[in-house]
Amino acid sequence: MVNDGALTPSRVRTIRTRLLAWYDAHKRSMPWRGSHDAYKIWLSEIILQQTRVDQGTPYFERFVEAFPTVHELAKAPENRVMKLWEGLGYYSRARNLHKAAKMVSREMDGKFPETTDGLLELPGVGRYTAGAIASIAFGVQTPVVDGNVLRVFARLFDIEESTDLDATKERCWEIGERLVPRDRPGDFNQAVMELGAEVCKPRGALCGNCPLNRICLARAHGVVEERPVRGKKKKVPEREWVAVAVKRRGKYLLMQRGSDVMLGGLWEFPTGERKKREAIRTAAKRILHETTSLDCGDAKIVGRIQHVYSHFKLTMHVAVAEATGRVRIDDYSDSMWTNDVESMALHKAMQKAFALLSDSPSRPRS
Repeated sequence: MVNDGALTPSRVRTIRTRLLAWYDAHKRSMPWRGSHDAYKIWLSEIILQQTRVDQGTPYFERFVEAFPTVHELAKAPENRVMKLWEGLGYYSRARNLHKAAKMVSREMDGKFPETTDGLLELPGVGRYTAGAIASIAFGVQTPVVDGNVLRVFARLFDIEESTDLDATKERCWEIGERLVPRDRPGDFNQAVMELGAEVCKPRGALCGNCPLNRICLARAHGVVEERPVRGKKKKVPEREWVAVAVKRRGKYLLMQRGSDVMLGGLWEFPTGERKKREAIRTAAKRILHETTSLDCGDAKIVGRIQHVYSHFKLTMHVAVAEATGRVRIDDYSDSMWTNDVESMALHKAMQKAFALLSDSPSRPRS
Protein backbone atom coordinates (compact mmCIF):
# COMPACT_ATOMS: atom_id res chain seq x y z
CA MET A 1 0.00 0.00 0.00
CA VAL A 2 1.08 3.63 -0.42
CA ASN A 3 3.35 4.98 2.29
CA ASP A 4 3.58 8.60 3.34
CA GLY A 5 6.96 8.92 1.66
CA ALA A 6 5.22 8.73 -1.70
CA LEU A 7 3.06 11.73 -0.81
CA THR A 8 5.56 14.30 0.42
CA PRO A 9 4.56 17.98 0.01
CA SER A 10 7.11 18.30 -2.80
CA ARG A 11 5.71 15.28 -4.66
CA VAL A 12 2.15 16.50 -4.21
CA ARG A 13 3.08 19.90 -5.68
CA THR A 14 4.80 18.21 -8.62
CA ILE A 15 1.77 16.04 -9.39
CA ARG A 16 -0.59 19.01 -9.23
CA THR A 17 1.57 21.31 -11.35
CA ARG A 18 2.40 18.79 -14.08
CA LEU A 19 -1.08 17.35 -14.32
CA LEU A 20 -2.85 20.70 -14.55
CA ALA A 21 -0.37 21.97 -17.15
CA TRP A 22 -0.94 18.83 -19.20
CA TYR A 23 -4.72 19.16 -18.85
CA ASP A 24 -4.67 22.78 -19.99
CA ALA A 25 -2.77 21.76 -23.12
CA HIS A 26 -4.45 18.45 -23.97
CA LYS A 27 -7.99 18.30 -22.54
CA ARG A 28 -10.67 17.12 -24.92
CA SER A 29 -13.44 19.47 -25.97
CA MET A 30 -16.73 18.48 -24.35
CA PRO A 31 -19.99 20.45 -24.45
CA TRP A 32 -20.20 20.70 -20.66
CA ARG A 33 -16.57 21.69 -20.07
CA GLY A 34 -15.76 25.29 -19.24
CA SER A 35 -19.20 25.67 -17.67
CA HIS A 36 -20.08 25.99 -14.01
CA ASP A 37 -23.75 25.34 -14.71
CA ALA A 38 -24.61 22.74 -12.06
CA TYR A 39 -27.52 21.40 -14.11
CA LYS A 40 -25.35 20.62 -17.13
CA ILE A 41 -22.53 19.21 -15.02
CA TRP A 42 -24.95 17.00 -13.06
CA LEU A 43 -26.60 15.84 -16.29
CA SER A 44 -23.24 14.99 -17.87
CA GLU A 45 -22.05 13.10 -14.80
CA ILE A 46 -25.21 10.99 -14.61
CA ILE A 47 -24.97 10.16 -18.32
CA LEU A 48 -21.28 9.27 -18.03
CA GLN A 49 -21.86 6.78 -15.24
CA GLN A 50 -21.11 3.44 -16.96
CA THR A 51 -20.89 5.23 -20.33
CA ARG A 52 -17.96 6.36 -22.48
CA VAL A 53 -17.65 10.04 -23.35
CA ASP A 54 -18.02 9.46 -27.10
CA GLN A 55 -21.20 7.47 -26.52
CA GLY A 56 -22.67 9.80 -23.92
CA THR A 57 -22.04 13.16 -25.61
CA PRO A 58 -24.89 12.92 -28.19
CA TYR A 59 -27.28 11.98 -25.38
CA PHE A 60 -26.17 14.99 -23.34
CA GLU A 61 -26.78 17.28 -26.30
CA ARG A 62 -30.23 15.80 -26.94
CA PHE A 63 -31.23 16.18 -23.29
CA VAL A 64 -30.06 19.80 -23.12
CA GLU A 65 -31.91 20.60 -26.33
CA ALA A 66 -35.10 18.93 -25.08
CA PHE A 67 -34.81 20.18 -21.50
CA PRO A 68 -32.70 23.37 -21.26
CA THR A 69 -33.35 23.68 -17.53
CA VAL A 70 -33.93 21.36 -14.61
CA HIS A 71 -37.50 22.69 -14.35
CA GLU A 72 -38.31 21.51 -17.86
CA LEU A 73 -36.79 18.10 -17.21
CA ALA A 74 -38.83 17.82 -14.02
CA LYS A 75 -42.08 18.56 -15.90
CA ALA A 76 -41.39 16.09 -18.72
CA PRO A 77 -43.47 12.89 -19.02
CA GLU A 78 -41.55 9.82 -17.87
CA ASN A 79 -41.85 8.09 -21.24
CA ARG A 80 -40.20 11.04 -22.99
CA VAL A 81 -37.26 10.94 -20.57
CA MET A 82 -36.91 7.18 -20.97
CA LYS A 83 -37.20 7.46 -24.77
CA LEU A 84 -34.36 9.99 -24.92
CA TRP A 85 -32.30 7.68 -22.71
CA GLU A 86 -33.06 4.67 -24.94
CA GLY A 87 -29.87 2.79 -25.83
CA LEU A 88 -27.73 4.04 -22.94
CA GLY A 89 -28.57 1.13 -20.67
CA TYR A 90 -28.60 1.07 -16.86
CA TYR A 91 -32.07 2.60 -17.01
CA SER A 92 -32.28 3.19 -13.29
CA ARG A 93 -30.06 6.19 -14.04
CA ALA A 94 -32.82 7.71 -16.18
CA ARG A 95 -35.47 7.11 -13.52
CA ASN A 96 -33.24 8.61 -10.83
CA LEU A 97 -32.38 11.52 -13.15
CA HIS A 98 -36.08 12.33 -13.43
CA LYS A 99 -36.66 11.94 -9.69
CA ALA A 100 -33.72 14.18 -8.83
CA ALA A 101 -34.87 16.84 -11.31
CA LYS A 102 -38.27 16.91 -9.63
CA MET A 103 -36.64 17.23 -6.22
CA VAL A 104 -34.36 20.10 -7.29
CA SER A 105 -37.15 21.86 -9.17
CA ARG A 106 -39.89 21.54 -6.58
CA GLU A 107 -38.05 21.47 -3.27
CA MET A 108 -34.93 23.54 -4.02
CA ASP A 109 -36.27 26.17 -6.42
CA GLY A 110 -34.10 24.78 -9.20
CA LYS A 111 -30.82 25.25 -7.31
CA PHE A 112 -28.55 22.26 -6.83
CA PRO A 113 -26.94 21.68 -3.43
CA GLU A 114 -23.42 23.11 -3.28
CA THR A 115 -21.94 20.54 -0.88
CA THR A 116 -21.14 16.87 -1.32
CA ASP A 117 -23.45 15.98 1.58
CA GLY A 118 -26.30 17.92 0.01
CA LEU A 119 -25.71 16.38 -3.42
CA LEU A 120 -25.69 12.89 -1.92
CA GLU A 121 -29.34 13.42 -0.99
CA LEU A 122 -30.31 13.41 -4.66
CA PRO A 123 -31.45 10.10 -6.21
CA GLY A 124 -28.75 8.52 -8.34
CA VAL A 125 -25.91 10.59 -6.87
CA GLY A 126 -23.17 8.63 -5.11
CA ARG A 127 -19.83 9.58 -3.63
CA TYR A 128 -18.03 9.96 -6.96
CA THR A 129 -20.80 11.92 -8.68
CA ALA A 130 -21.24 14.22 -5.69
CA GLY A 131 -17.52 14.95 -5.66
CA ALA A 132 -17.45 15.64 -9.38
CA ILE A 133 -20.40 18.06 -9.29
CA ALA A 134 -19.21 19.81 -6.13
CA SER A 135 -15.66 20.33 -7.38
CA ILE A 136 -16.48 21.26 -10.99
CA ALA A 137 -19.60 23.36 -10.46
CA PHE A 138 -18.88 24.89 -7.06
CA GLY A 139 -15.12 24.70 -6.59
CA VAL A 140 -15.30 22.46 -3.53
CA GLN A 141 -11.94 20.92 -2.58
CA THR A 142 -13.02 17.31 -2.74
CA PRO A 143 -11.68 14.32 -4.70
CA VAL A 144 -13.27 11.90 -7.13
CA VAL A 145 -12.36 8.26 -7.60
CA ASP A 146 -13.69 6.27 -10.55
CA GLY A 147 -12.17 3.45 -12.59
CA ASN A 148 -9.81 5.79 -14.43
CA VAL A 149 -8.60 7.40 -11.22
CA LEU A 150 -8.10 4.02 -9.53
CA ARG A 151 -5.91 2.94 -12.43
CA VAL A 152 -3.83 6.14 -12.41
CA PHE A 153 -3.25 5.94 -8.65
CA ALA A 154 -2.50 2.19 -8.75
CA ARG A 155 0.27 2.86 -11.28
CA LEU A 156 1.52 6.18 -9.99
CA PHE A 157 2.02 4.72 -6.50
CA ASP A 158 2.51 1.06 -7.54
CA ILE A 159 -0.34 -0.25 -5.40
CA GLU A 160 0.03 -4.03 -5.11
CA GLU A 161 -3.33 -4.73 -3.48
CA SER A 162 -6.39 -5.44 -5.60
CA THR A 163 -8.43 -2.35 -6.45
CA ASP A 164 -11.51 -4.56 -6.13
CA LEU A 165 -11.04 -4.42 -2.35
CA ASP A 166 -12.94 -1.77 -0.40
CA ALA A 167 -9.82 -1.01 1.66
CA THR A 168 -7.82 -0.26 -1.49
CA LYS A 169 -10.58 1.97 -2.87
CA GLU A 170 -10.78 3.83 0.42
CA ARG A 171 -7.02 4.39 0.39
CA CYS A 172 -7.32 5.85 -3.11
CA TRP A 173 -9.95 8.26 -1.81
CA GLU A 174 -7.45 9.28 0.89
CA ILE A 175 -4.79 9.81 -1.78
CA GLY A 176 -7.23 11.96 -3.74
CA GLU A 177 -8.00 14.06 -0.69
CA ARG A 178 -4.31 14.81 -0.28
CA LEU A 179 -3.71 15.56 -3.93
CA VAL A 180 -6.71 17.70 -4.92
CA PRO A 181 -5.74 21.38 -4.62
CA ARG A 182 -7.76 24.17 -3.09
CA ASP A 183 -7.32 26.11 -6.31
CA ARG A 184 -8.91 24.47 -9.40
CA PRO A 185 -10.17 21.28 -7.70
CA GLY A 186 -12.61 20.59 -10.55
CA ASP A 187 -9.91 20.91 -13.20
CA PHE A 188 -7.58 18.66 -11.21
CA ASN A 189 -10.23 15.96 -10.85
CA GLN A 190 -11.02 16.13 -14.54
CA ALA A 191 -7.31 16.01 -15.33
CA VAL A 192 -6.83 12.73 -13.44
CA MET A 193 -9.84 11.18 -15.17
CA GLU A 194 -8.67 12.50 -18.55
CA LEU A 195 -5.21 11.05 -17.99
CA GLY A 196 -6.74 7.64 -17.26
CA ALA A 197 -9.00 7.78 -20.30
CA GLU A 198 -6.50 9.09 -22.85
CA VAL A 199 -3.00 8.11 -21.68
CA CYS A 200 -2.95 5.74 -18.71
CA LYS A 201 -5.15 3.25 -20.55
CA PRO A 202 -6.06 -0.23 -19.26
CA ARG A 203 -3.88 -1.82 -21.93
CA GLY A 204 -1.12 -0.23 -23.96
CA ALA A 205 -0.58 2.72 -21.64
CA LEU A 206 1.03 5.65 -23.49
CA CYS A 207 3.69 6.28 -20.87
CA GLY A 208 5.76 8.41 -23.25
CA ASN A 209 2.91 10.96 -23.34
CA CYS A 210 2.31 11.02 -19.58
CA PRO A 211 3.25 14.16 -17.64
CA LEU A 212 3.85 12.02 -14.55
CA ASN A 213 6.01 9.33 -16.15
CA ARG A 214 9.20 10.36 -14.36
CA ILE A 215 7.60 9.92 -10.93
CA CYS A 216 5.42 6.89 -11.72
CA LEU A 217 6.46 4.04 -9.42
CA ALA A 218 4.88 1.30 -11.54
CA ARG A 219 6.89 2.50 -14.54
CA ALA A 220 10.05 2.65 -12.46
CA HIS A 221 9.43 -0.92 -11.29
CA GLY A 222 8.47 -2.18 -14.76
CA VAL A 223 4.96 -3.29 -13.77
CA VAL A 224 2.69 -0.78 -15.55
CA GLU A 225 0.72 -3.47 -17.38
CA GLU A 226 0.34 -5.42 -14.12
CA ARG A 227 -1.41 -2.53 -12.38
CA PRO A 228 -4.05 -2.24 -11.22
CA VAL A 229 -4.32 -5.66 -9.65
CA ARG A 230 -7.82 -7.06 -10.21
CA GLY A 231 -9.67 -10.17 -9.11
CA LYS A 232 -10.67 -12.84 -11.61
CA LYS A 233 -13.74 -12.04 -13.69
CA LYS A 234 -16.74 -14.23 -13.08
CA LYS A 235 -18.19 -16.18 -15.99
CA VAL A 236 -21.09 -14.30 -17.51
CA PRO A 237 -24.29 -16.39 -17.20
CA GLU A 238 -26.59 -16.96 -20.16
CA ARG A 239 -30.37 -16.53 -20.16
CA GLU A 240 -33.10 -17.35 -22.66
CA TRP A 241 -36.30 -15.33 -23.04
CA VAL A 242 -39.33 -15.53 -25.31
CA ALA A 243 -41.15 -12.37 -26.42
CA VAL A 244 -44.67 -12.67 -27.83
CA ALA A 245 -45.91 -9.97 -30.22
CA VAL A 246 -49.70 -9.86 -30.08
CA LYS A 247 -51.50 -7.64 -32.55
CA ARG A 248 -55.18 -6.63 -32.73
CA ARG A 249 -56.77 -4.30 -35.25
CA GLY A 250 -53.35 -3.01 -36.33
CA LYS A 251 -52.08 -2.39 -32.82
CA TYR A 252 -49.44 -4.22 -30.81
CA LEU A 253 -49.77 -5.02 -27.11
CA LEU A 254 -46.99 -3.45 -25.05
CA MET A 255 -46.38 -4.01 -21.35
CA GLN A 256 -44.48 -1.64 -19.07
CA ARG A 257 -41.93 -3.16 -16.71
CA GLY A 258 -42.21 -2.19 -13.04
CA SER A 259 -39.92 0.51 -11.68
CA ASP A 260 -38.31 -1.86 -9.16
CA VAL A 261 -37.04 -4.44 -11.67
CA MET A 262 -34.28 -4.51 -14.26
CA LEU A 263 -35.12 -2.24 -17.22
CA GLY A 264 -37.84 -0.73 -15.07
CA GLY A 265 -40.19 1.74 -16.72
CA LEU A 266 -39.46 0.48 -20.24
CA TRP A 267 -41.96 -1.14 -22.58
CA GLU A 268 -41.86 -4.58 -24.18
CA PHE A 269 -43.93 -7.29 -25.76
CA PRO A 270 -45.12 -9.83 -23.16
CA THR A 271 -41.86 -11.54 -22.25
CA GLY A 272 -40.67 -14.29 -19.97
CA GLU A 273 -37.99 -16.87 -19.31
CA ARG A 274 -37.96 -20.07 -21.32
CA LYS A 275 -37.80 -23.21 -19.18
CA LYS A 276 -35.12 -25.81 -19.76
CA ARG A 277 -35.93 -28.03 -22.76
CA GLU A 278 -39.30 -26.30 -23.22
CA ALA A 279 -40.48 -25.99 -26.81
CA ILE A 280 -40.40 -22.35 -27.89
CA ARG A 281 -44.04 -22.33 -29.03
CA THR A 282 -45.09 -23.90 -25.75
CA ALA A 283 -43.06 -21.31 -23.87
CA ALA A 284 -44.67 -18.50 -25.87
CA LYS A 285 -48.20 -19.70 -25.05
CA ARG A 286 -47.34 -20.16 -21.36
CA ILE A 287 -45.54 -16.83 -21.01
CA LEU A 288 -48.34 -14.91 -22.72
CA HIS A 289 -50.94 -16.38 -20.38
CA GLU A 290 -48.81 -15.95 -17.25
CA THR A 291 -47.94 -12.33 -17.97
CA THR A 292 -51.21 -11.07 -19.45
CA SER A 293 -53.87 -13.80 -18.92
CA LEU A 294 -54.36 -13.84 -22.71
CA ASP A 295 -54.68 -17.18 -24.50
CA CYS A 296 -53.30 -17.89 -27.93
CA GLY A 297 -53.25 -20.73 -30.41
CA ASP A 298 -50.11 -21.86 -32.13
CA ALA A 299 -47.57 -19.03 -32.04
CA LYS A 300 -45.35 -18.38 -35.07
CA ILE A 301 -41.62 -18.06 -34.32
CA VAL A 302 -40.15 -15.26 -36.46
CA GLY A 303 -36.56 -15.44 -35.25
CA ARG A 304 -34.27 -14.75 -32.34
CA ILE A 305 -31.96 -11.99 -31.23
CA GLN A 306 -28.93 -11.89 -29.00
CA HIS A 307 -27.94 -9.11 -26.65
CA VAL A 308 -25.29 -8.71 -23.97
CA TYR A 309 -26.13 -6.97 -20.70
CA SER A 310 -23.57 -6.14 -18.06
CA HIS A 311 -24.29 -9.24 -16.00
CA PHE A 312 -25.67 -11.80 -18.46
CA LYS A 313 -25.90 -12.78 -22.12
CA LEU A 314 -29.40 -12.95 -23.55
CA THR A 315 -30.90 -15.04 -26.32
CA MET A 316 -34.49 -13.98 -27.01
CA HIS A 317 -36.86 -15.82 -29.31
CA VAL A 318 -39.54 -13.68 -30.91
CA ALA A 319 -43.01 -15.06 -31.63
CA VAL A 320 -46.19 -13.59 -33.06
CA ALA A 321 -49.66 -14.77 -32.12
CA GLU A 322 -53.34 -13.98 -32.14
CA ALA A 323 -54.82 -13.98 -28.67
CA THR A 324 -58.14 -13.85 -26.91
CA GLY A 325 -59.18 -12.53 -23.53
CA ARG A 326 -58.69 -9.36 -21.49
CA VAL A 327 -55.24 -8.14 -20.51
CA ARG A 328 -54.13 -8.50 -16.92
CA ILE A 329 -51.05 -6.57 -15.69
CA ASP A 330 -50.24 -8.30 -12.40
CA ASP A 331 -46.52 -8.58 -13.18
CA TYR A 332 -46.30 -5.26 -15.02
CA SER A 333 -47.07 -1.66 -14.10
CA ASP A 334 -49.12 -0.80 -17.20
CA SER A 335 -50.18 -1.98 -20.66
CA MET A 336 -51.31 -0.42 -23.93
CA TRP A 337 -52.33 -1.26 -27.47
CA THR A 338 -50.45 0.95 -29.92
CA ASN A 339 -49.67 1.24 -33.62
CA ASP A 340 -46.67 3.47 -32.83
CA VAL A 341 -44.29 1.12 -31.06
CA GLU A 342 -41.22 3.15 -32.00
CA SER A 343 -42.42 6.19 -30.04
CA MET A 344 -42.32 4.19 -26.82
CA ALA A 345 -39.20 3.68 -24.72
CA LEU A 346 -38.10 0.13 -25.51
CA HIS A 347 -35.06 -1.60 -24.08
CA LYS A 348 -32.36 -2.57 -26.59
CA ALA A 349 -33.30 -6.25 -26.83
CA MET A 350 -36.91 -5.29 -27.55
CA GLN A 351 -35.84 -2.87 -30.28
CA LYS A 352 -34.09 -5.79 -31.96
CA ALA A 353 -37.16 -7.99 -31.45
CA PHE A 354 -39.46 -5.41 -33.03
CA ALA A 355 -37.13 -5.18 -36.02
CA LEU A 356 -37.64 -8.89 -36.68
CA LEU A 357 -41.34 -8.51 -37.35
CA SER A 358 -41.97 -8.76 -41.05
CA ASP A 359 -44.48 -5.92 -41.19
CA SER A 360 -42.24 -3.45 -39.31
CA PRO A 361 -40.05 -0.91 -41.12
CA SER A 362 -37.94 -0.57 -37.99
CA ARG A 363 -34.33 -1.63 -37.77
CA PRO A 364 -32.28 -2.21 -34.62
CA ARG A 365 -30.27 0.82 -33.61
CA SER A 366 -26.55 0.55 -33.16
